[in-house]
Amino acid sequence: MALRFSLLVHVLALLIGGNDCQPMKKAKRPALDPIKYLPEVTDKVYLDVEIEGDSKESGRITLGLFGSVAPMAVENFKSLCACDKGNGKITGVPLCYRNSPIHRVVTDFGIQGGDFSHGDGTGGESIYETRFFKDESFQVQHNRPGLLSMANSGKRDTNGSQFFIGTVSSLWLDGKNIVFGYVLDGMDVVRSIEKRGTYGGRPTAKITIVDSGVLPVEEADRKKVPVPAKSSLSL
Repeated sequence: MALRFSLLVHVLALLIGGNDCQPMKKAKRPALDPIKYLPEVTDKVYLDVEIEGDSKESGRITLGLFGSVAPMAVENFKSLCACDKGNGKITGVPLCYRNSPIHRVVTDFGIQGGDFSHGDGTGGESIYETRFFKDESFQVQHNRPGLLSMANSGKRDTNGSQFFIGTVSSLWLDGKNIVFGYVLDGMDVVRSIEKRGTYGGRPTAKITIVDSGVLPVEEADRKKVPVPAKSSLSL
Protein backbone atom coordinates (compact mmCIF):
# COMPACT_ATOMS: atom_id res chain seq x y z
CA MET A 1 0.00 0.00 0.00
CA ALA A 2 2.81 2.40 0.92
CA LEU A 3 4.62 1.59 -2.33
CA ARG A 4 1.50 2.29 -4.43
CA PHE A 5 1.02 5.64 -2.65
CA SER A 6 4.66 6.57 -3.27
CA LEU A 7 4.36 5.74 -6.98
CA LEU A 8 1.14 7.76 -7.21
CA VAL A 9 2.82 10.82 -5.65
CA HIS A 10 5.74 10.48 -8.07
CA VAL A 11 3.42 10.25 -11.11
CA LEU A 12 1.42 13.31 -9.99
CA ALA A 13 4.63 15.25 -9.49
CA LEU A 14 5.75 14.46 -13.03
CA LEU A 15 2.38 15.45 -14.46
CA ILE A 16 2.27 18.76 -12.59
CA GLY A 17 5.86 19.91 -12.75
CA GLY A 18 7.70 17.76 -15.24
CA ASN A 19 11.03 16.05 -14.58
CA ASP A 20 12.44 19.10 -12.74
CA CYS A 21 9.74 19.06 -10.05
CA GLN A 22 11.22 19.08 -6.56
CA PRO A 23 9.48 18.13 -3.30
CA MET A 24 7.83 21.14 -1.66
CA LYS A 25 9.61 22.51 1.41
CA LYS A 26 8.08 24.50 4.22
CA ALA A 27 8.89 28.19 3.70
CA LYS A 28 10.95 29.85 6.39
CA ARG A 29 9.80 33.11 7.93
CA PRO A 30 12.07 36.07 7.11
CA ALA A 31 14.51 36.93 9.87
CA LEU A 32 13.64 40.03 11.86
CA ASP A 33 17.11 41.43 11.26
CA PRO A 34 19.56 40.97 8.40
CA ILE A 35 22.42 41.47 10.87
CA LYS A 36 23.40 39.84 14.17
CA TYR A 37 24.94 42.95 15.71
CA LEU A 38 24.39 46.67 15.46
CA PRO A 39 26.90 48.25 13.06
CA GLU A 40 30.19 49.47 14.49
CA VAL A 41 30.22 53.01 15.82
CA THR A 42 32.30 55.19 13.48
CA ASP A 43 31.50 58.62 14.93
CA LYS A 44 30.31 60.01 18.25
CA VAL A 45 28.37 63.19 19.06
CA TYR A 46 26.52 64.74 21.98
CA LEU A 47 23.41 66.80 22.62
CA ASP A 48 23.16 68.78 25.86
CA VAL A 49 19.47 69.11 26.57
CA GLU A 50 17.80 71.48 29.01
CA ILE A 51 14.33 70.78 30.40
CA GLU A 52 12.84 74.07 31.53
CA GLY A 53 12.32 74.15 35.28
CA ASP A 54 14.20 70.91 35.96
CA SER A 55 17.99 71.16 36.01
CA LYS A 56 18.31 67.77 37.74
CA GLU A 57 16.81 65.84 34.84
CA SER A 58 18.49 67.93 32.14
CA GLY A 59 21.74 66.53 30.81
CA ARG A 60 23.79 65.05 28.00
CA ILE A 61 22.77 62.45 25.42
CA THR A 62 25.78 60.80 23.79
CA LEU A 63 25.16 59.07 20.48
CA GLY A 64 27.18 56.58 18.46
CA LEU A 65 26.71 56.82 14.69
CA PHE A 66 26.82 54.08 12.03
CA GLY A 67 28.90 55.60 9.23
CA SER A 68 29.30 52.30 7.38
CA VAL A 69 25.53 51.90 7.00
CA ALA A 70 24.32 55.45 6.38
CA PRO A 71 27.31 57.72 5.61
CA MET A 72 25.24 60.65 4.34
CA ALA A 73 22.92 60.65 7.35
CA VAL A 74 25.90 60.37 9.71
CA GLU A 75 27.85 63.20 8.04
CA ASN A 76 24.71 65.34 8.05
CA PHE A 77 23.97 64.75 11.74
CA LYS A 78 27.58 65.11 12.82
CA SER A 79 27.96 68.41 10.98
CA LEU A 80 24.70 69.76 12.41
CA CYS A 81 26.02 68.90 15.88
CA ALA A 82 29.36 70.61 15.13
CA CYS A 83 27.65 73.63 13.53
CA ASP A 84 30.45 73.91 10.98
CA LYS A 85 28.62 74.54 7.68
CA GLY A 86 27.46 78.14 8.06
CA ASN A 87 23.98 79.18 7.00
CA GLY A 88 21.61 77.02 5.00
CA LYS A 89 20.95 77.77 1.33
CA ILE A 90 17.20 77.31 1.83
CA THR A 91 16.40 78.44 5.36
CA GLY A 92 19.11 81.12 5.59
CA VAL A 93 19.75 80.24 9.24
CA PRO A 94 22.77 78.44 10.77
CA LEU A 95 22.91 74.73 10.02
CA CYS A 96 23.15 73.91 13.70
CA TYR A 97 21.25 72.04 16.40
CA ARG A 98 22.32 74.39 19.19
CA ASN A 99 19.44 76.38 20.70
CA SER A 100 16.85 74.38 18.74
CA PRO A 101 13.94 72.64 20.48
CA ILE A 102 12.93 69.07 21.04
CA HIS A 103 9.58 70.01 19.53
CA ARG A 104 7.79 66.66 19.57
CA VAL A 105 7.65 64.21 22.47
CA VAL A 106 5.26 61.29 22.08
CA THR A 107 4.56 59.14 25.13
CA ASP A 108 5.53 55.50 24.55
CA PHE A 109 7.23 56.33 21.25
CA GLY A 110 10.10 58.81 21.28
CA ILE A 111 11.47 62.33 21.15
CA GLN A 112 11.99 64.41 18.00
CA GLY A 113 14.13 67.45 17.24
CA GLY A 114 16.25 69.00 14.52
CA ASP A 115 13.94 71.74 13.23
CA PHE A 116 16.36 74.63 13.76
CA SER A 117 14.54 77.04 11.43
CA HIS A 118 10.87 76.85 12.52
CA GLY A 119 10.98 74.85 15.73
CA ASP A 120 7.67 73.12 15.11
CA GLY A 121 8.48 70.22 12.78
CA THR A 122 7.84 72.05 9.51
CA GLY A 123 11.38 73.30 8.87
CA GLY A 124 15.01 72.32 8.89
CA GLU A 125 17.43 71.55 6.09
CA SER A 126 20.20 69.12 5.25
CA ILE A 127 23.85 70.16 4.83
CA TYR A 128 23.80 69.08 1.17
CA GLU A 129 22.46 72.39 -0.24
CA THR A 130 19.04 70.80 -0.68
CA ARG A 131 16.36 70.43 1.91
CA PHE A 132 16.29 66.63 1.63
CA PHE A 133 18.63 63.77 0.80
CA LYS A 134 17.91 60.20 -0.24
CA ASP A 135 17.31 57.13 1.89
CA GLU A 136 20.46 55.04 2.17
CA SER A 137 19.79 51.85 4.08
CA PHE A 138 17.09 50.08 6.06
CA GLN A 139 19.50 47.43 7.26
CA VAL A 140 19.05 48.25 10.95
CA GLN A 141 15.54 47.71 12.28
CA HIS A 142 13.66 49.65 14.95
CA ASN A 143 13.77 46.77 17.41
CA ARG A 144 14.89 48.40 20.66
CA PRO A 145 14.70 51.67 22.57
CA GLY A 146 17.48 54.21 22.12
CA LEU A 147 17.88 54.02 18.35
CA LEU A 148 18.55 57.24 16.43
CA SER A 149 16.62 57.62 13.17
CA MET A 150 15.97 60.23 10.53
CA ALA A 151 12.52 61.78 10.63
CA ASN A 152 10.92 62.42 7.26
CA SER A 153 7.76 63.87 5.76
CA GLY A 154 6.15 60.47 5.34
CA LYS A 155 7.59 59.90 1.87
CA ARG A 156 10.73 58.21 0.60
CA ASP A 157 13.92 60.26 0.22
CA THR A 158 12.77 63.16 2.43
CA ASN A 159 15.56 63.19 5.03
CA GLY A 160 16.53 66.70 6.15
CA SER A 161 17.77 67.66 9.60
CA GLN A 162 15.00 66.30 11.82
CA PHE A 163 15.66 63.18 13.84
CA PHE A 164 14.07 61.10 16.56
CA ILE A 165 15.25 58.84 19.36
CA GLY A 166 12.89 55.96 20.05
CA THR A 167 11.89 55.01 23.57
CA VAL A 168 10.27 51.72 22.52
CA SER A 169 10.65 49.17 19.78
CA SER A 170 8.81 50.48 16.70
CA LEU A 171 9.03 47.86 13.98
CA TRP A 172 6.27 49.51 11.91
CA LEU A 173 8.89 52.09 10.88
CA ASP A 174 11.16 49.50 9.26
CA GLY A 175 11.65 50.26 5.60
CA LYS A 176 10.43 53.83 6.14
CA ASN A 177 12.99 55.59 8.37
CA ILE A 178 16.78 55.22 8.38
CA VAL A 179 18.36 54.04 11.63
CA PHE A 180 21.87 55.52 11.73
CA GLY A 181 22.93 55.44 15.39
CA TYR A 182 22.00 54.74 18.99
CA VAL A 183 22.31 56.16 22.49
CA LEU A 184 25.66 55.30 24.06
CA ASP A 185 24.98 57.23 27.25
CA GLY A 186 22.17 59.42 28.55
CA MET A 187 19.14 57.22 28.04
CA ASP A 188 18.01 58.49 31.45
CA VAL A 189 17.85 61.98 29.94
CA VAL A 190 15.80 60.65 27.02
CA ARG A 191 13.39 59.05 29.51
CA SER A 192 13.15 62.31 31.45
CA ILE A 193 12.22 64.12 28.25
CA GLU A 194 9.66 61.42 27.44
CA LYS A 195 7.95 62.09 30.78
CA ARG A 196 7.12 65.56 29.42
CA GLY A 197 5.41 64.04 26.41
CA THR A 198 1.80 63.55 25.38
CA TYR A 199 0.13 61.11 23.02
CA GLY A 200 -0.46 64.04 20.70
CA GLY A 201 3.24 64.89 20.71
CA ARG A 202 3.18 68.37 22.21
CA PRO A 203 5.63 68.51 25.15
CA THR A 204 4.41 69.84 28.48
CA ALA A 205 7.67 71.73 29.07
CA LYS A 206 10.09 73.71 26.94
CA ILE A 207 12.97 71.39 25.97
CA THR A 208 16.03 72.82 24.23
CA ILE A 209 19.29 71.52 22.81
CA VAL A 210 21.55 74.09 24.46
CA ASP A 211 24.80 72.65 23.13
CA SER A 212 26.02 69.97 20.74
CA GLY A 213 29.28 68.75 19.31
CA VAL A 214 31.56 65.91 18.22
CA LEU A 215 33.48 63.57 20.53
CA PRO A 216 36.34 61.15 19.82
CA VAL A 217 35.31 57.51 19.43
CA GLU A 218 36.79 55.33 22.17
CA GLU A 219 37.47 51.61 22.04
CA ALA A 220 34.56 50.89 24.39
CA ASP A 221 32.22 52.58 21.93
CA ARG A 222 33.06 49.97 19.30
CA LYS A 223 31.82 47.00 21.32
CA LYS A 224 29.51 44.58 19.57
CA VAL A 225 25.88 45.11 20.52
CA PRO A 226 23.77 42.06 19.64
CA VAL A 227 20.46 42.47 17.88
CA PRO A 228 17.57 41.15 20.03
CA ALA A 229 16.52 37.61 19.16
CA LYS A 230 12.91 38.64 19.63
CA SER A 231 11.57 42.16 19.46
CA SER A 232 8.81 43.55 21.61
CA LEU A 233 7.10 46.90 21.90
CA SER A 234 8.80 47.69 25.19
CA LEU A 235 12.27 46.55 26.14
